[in-house]
Amino acid sequence: MQRILNKRDLQILKIALPAIATNITVPLLGLVDTAIVGHMGSAAYIAAIAVGSMMFNLIYWLFGFLRMGTSGLTAQARGRRDFPEMTRQLTQSVAISILLAAGILLLQIPLYRLLVWLIAPTEDVRPLTELYYRTVVWGAPAALPLVALSGWFIGMQNTRTTLFVSVIQNVVNIAASLFFVYGLGMKLIGIAMGTVIAQYVGFIAAVVCLRKYYWRHLVFKKFRWFRGCLPVRTVSLDIFLRTVCLVAVNLYFTAAGARQGAQILAVNTLLMQLYLLFSFVMDGFAFAGEALGGRFWGARQKKSYKSVVRHLFLWGAAMTALFTCVYILGGMPFLRLLTDHRDVVFASEGYVWWAYLIPVAGAAAFIWDGLFIGTTHTRGMLLSAVIATAIFFTTAHFLMPWYGNQALWLAMILFLALRGIVQTIIAPRMK
Repeated sequence: MQRILNKRDLQILKIALPAIATNITVPLLGLVDTAIVGHMGSAAYIAAIAVGSMMFNLIYWLFGFLRMGTSGLTAQARGRRDFPEMTRQLTQSVAISILLAAGILLLQIPLYRLLVWLIAPTEDVRPLTELYYRTVVWGAPAALPLVALSGWFIGMQNTRTTLFVSVIQNVVNIAASLFFVYGLGMKLIGIAMGTVIAQYVGFIAAVVCLRKYYWRHLVFKKFRWFRGCLPVRTVSLDIFLRTVCLVAVNLYFTAAGARQGAQILAVNTLLMQLYLLFSFVMDGFAFAGEALGGRFWGARQKKSYKSVVRHLFLWGAAMTALFTCVYILGGMPFLRLLTDHRDVVFASEGYVWWAYLIPVAGAAAFIWDGLFIGTTHTRGMLLSAVIATAIFFTTAHFLMPWYGNQALWLAMILFLALRGIVQTIIAPRMK
């Protein structure tokens, strides 16, 4: 293997593969939760889990800057071997995450009402959704610091720890949910309690790993809390606004599909699973870009940085070719595995070719996002998201009355492609 892959490839895979494995564990947990509530006797339980999970996905996605902002700055500090700065990034991001978690707990009622307004669940689902929300929200003081710690571990080029924590968290979640639901008969509240317990266990596991592997490298006496805070705030704001763009696009895509009827919504949901599969893999290479790109940029090793960029795009090209071939050959059989509804499968045949374009359109955006985060050139990443979002909404608004769901998919493919194109134009100007 080492004869085929050079040192740079091995560095990339050492970070990317555990990150990919971590990503894969997330939907597996969702499948288990769905299977548990699917035997409770009412479809409302399944819907409540889906809506409640969507609520917290939105909340934690918007606070993704805790991970992305931390990873890039930490990677650069590691490249300079600046231990006080590495310590400051850790303590500052965790402190901010705790403050944000406290805000969520204090504002949990108005936040719930806002999310209900955005998602608009049916009346029979709302009471169960509220029950789930009011329990899971108490996991925020563990969930958000865990996001910050994950970003710090990625910046330290240690995705194996994030994989270990994710596995521990998912095993505890499944075991606790099964115990509360089938052992104590707690139904939906048991699922919610299992989630909260797993979040705290995951946070404790991350702290144990931090103390075991990095405590001797941390320097708490030599850094200043407020030195260099402006770049941190700027990076966090850029990432937050960029995330708002992505959330707006995804919410509109789902809502626009729903307005075209249940069948089109089902088709789009199935096809987006192909996008998610591709994103699980490309996110791993994006993490490698954050860690290695940030490290060599911080150390001012431009030759090594350019080598990372070149090898990441070679891996991106390989993954694009692989997934495109797999989707063309196995896309429809995969969709048939996901549903046995003949009308939905038949309707998917008219749109599945858009999924074939996802790898070509999206690969560059994933890789550049990782590199821009690692080098903290987040303003360029934000600019690309704003331009792509504007084109998405313009395309959807003017073409959907004429071409319906085909226009919606065209808008999504343009959104993915333009993010990568704009960042490719900006990248040579990075200093």
